[in-house]
Amino acid sequence: MTVSRLTSNDYRTSRWSGGETTELVIWPRDAVYGQRDFLFRVSSATVELEESTFTALPDYHRLIATLEGTITLRHDGGAPLTLAPYQVHAFDGGSETVSLGRCRDFNLMLRKGKSVGSLTALTADAKPLSVPLDQATAFALLFCAEGRCTVTVDGVAYGLSSGESLFLEAPAACPLSLQGAARLMLAQAKIA
Repeated sequence: MTVSRLTSNDYRTSRWSGGETTELVIWPRDAVYGQRDFLFRVSSATVELEESTFTALPDYHRLIATLEGTITLRHDGGAPLTLAPYQVHAFDGGSETVSLGRCRDFNLMLRKGKSVGSLTALTADAKPLSVPLDQATAFALLFCAEGRCTVTVDGVAYGLSSGESLFLEAPAACPLSLQGAARLMLAQAKIA
């Protein structure tokens, strides 16, 4: 197992039509988002316009949660769906998706037929919280969205502050242990 602690110096930030996006991790490492050659990507973005249209990604399955703010999504002109902070929503990246409201979000994009995964919101407090990873997980990214906590992985403790992450490659069967005062997002992926 390889564990990498990531900070803002390790992320890539760029503009999209509705705001700014920060790529936390992309796989394979030499993949380029604009070329759509990645198997999975974890990012956080700001939605700065009251109404915006998400970039069409027909080859990807998407999972999204807001970290700050509430947005309403409409896929392919269908019924509106309002997302409160830390509520996870899955949708087809090929859907025409219109967003109403401003927020900061968190995204997991998975290449259809080539990768699968999950996105989970977690809360750490004073009591240790044991978080088992899916047995099939090949990669996991734990992102501290707010607060501070200590994450213990296979007996080694890592401190995480808001905006920092742990990226685990080939995670061991042992669970993660979280303790502190933080809100976090856990993205898990495996190559199909």
